[in-house]
Amino acid sequence: MTDQPYTADPPELRRSLGVLDGIAVAASSTAATTSIGIGLGVTAGVVGLHLPAVMLLAFLPVLGIAGAYSRLNRVEPNAGNGYVWVGRSLNPWLGFMVGWVNIVATVAFLAYTTAVTGSAILQLAGEAGVHRIGSLALDPGSTAQTTAVGIVVLVAVTLTAVTGIRTAARLQTGLLVFEYVVLLGFCGYGIVSGPHPFSLSWFDPFAIPSATALAQGLLLSVFCYWGFEAAFSVNEEVRDPRDASRAGLITLVTMLGLFLLGSVAFQRVLSEKELAGHGAEGLAFFGDRLAAQPWAALPLVALMFSAVASLQAGVIPTARGMFAMSRDRTLGPVWSRVSARYGTPAAGTLLIGALATAVAALALVIPRLADMIMATVNAVGIVVALSYALTALAAAARFRALLREDWRQGVRAVVLPGLSALALLGLGGYLGWSFYTSTDHFEVSADNGWFLLTTPLVMIASGFVAAGWAKYVRRSPYFRTGEGTDADAPQLLTTPN
Repeated sequence: MTDQPYTADPPELRRSLGVLDGIAVAASSTAATTSIGIGLGVTAGVVGLHLPAVMLLAFLPVLGIAGAYSRLNRVEPNAGNGYVWVGRSLNPWLGFMVGWVNIVATVAFLAYTTAVTGSAILQLAGEAGVHRIGSLALDPGSTAQTTAVGIVVLVAVTLTAVTGIRTAARLQTGLLVFEYVVLLGFCGYGIVSGPHPFSLSWFDPFAIPSATALAQGLLLSVFCYWGFEAAFSVNEEVRDPRDASRAGLITLVTMLGLFLLGSVAFQRVLSEKELAGHGAEGLAFFGDRLAAQPWAALPLVALMFSAVASLQAGVIPTARGMFAMSRDRTLGPVWSRVSARYGTPAAGTLLIGALATAVAALALVIPRLADMIMATVNAVGIVVALSYALTALAAAARFRALLREDWRQGVRAVVLPGLSALALLGLGGYLGWSFYTSTDHFEVSADNGWFLLTTPLVMIASGFVAAGWAKYVRRSPYFRTGEGTDADAPQLLTTPN
């Protein structure tokens, strides 16, 4: 493989994708099956039998964020999306922070998904009657075993991502079709046959035990929706950048439907204790309650496919975001080297896979998979909320002139993103404070508030260190040119679809 070297004007990525490919990338990155199979159980441990309520509430600010992404993408399609938009509309330091926290959050997500993938494979092995390899007893709840198996899969999907996003999108489309057929079939059957009666209280957010539980549940739900913006990270590889906006919005609305279907089905079939107590094995337990083998294994196969697809979908947008940052010389030139053969940022893609593998290995300090998942999801939820909020504020700043020229457009382009941003910032701040006041000592444990708060703070603080290096050592022009705004050009929004 021959990579083109970094120059002042790096080569462009190859445009080859349509709207369906963008949906495949975004849907795989959001990983509905993984979120339903694992995220619902984690969230139920916080909010009890009110999953539909928090899924609906979390959708509202995320929809405002999606609108901000779509409008910003119309005026400036860019692989760096939030990194570029926030840097130009608000402040380059904040823009760099958005790019940075998305990188570290995705690397943490890849490490967590690596273990989830390994767990699904080991559970499938157990269903097939393979419980030992030599003297080693296979345990799908062991972080060490699941990580080792998952790393093998991570290496394979990273190599596939190098060969081209079109190839990756086609693979993900096939995996998604299987996942959704199984998910819709089992969840639909669960809704009509579950032993637990349906209750409208499931949709009542005021019945959630406490404000802290509501805040944590909402951020966990935001984490479940996280990934729809992957469609915007490949908008330099779609034939029409507006296809990226369509793909992101279609994916988000589809996720809402799937999450509501899954949450109602799980609560019809499983008790609150069963729902919250099975962690990474929740979907397999759900399948066993509804069908006998081998049919009961189908949800587990779908979970494995979802985890594999989300691994690849996590690698792809992160490499594109770092490609954009490298073009501005805020990161090193290796990230913007484009393979002459495949037209992709091949070196960066391989490095992302290597970083995720290293972080997955570091996660071994938390021996129980369920604890590692809880710690990762809480940390990523806070930094994703910060990234989303800053991007929405960038949209409000950039299009503020619309409030004077067309108040209807102004409400959609300025007020709704602004309110969404404030909601997410308030949730993140409240949850951080509740973590801080929940204990008086630090311990590497998923139920230690200081640990849960320290992890996202380290992610954010490392971003300021990296930004300082980019500005004062690399002397990146981004910190001079990123301060501008297109607020005086709102007419660009009226480009016909």
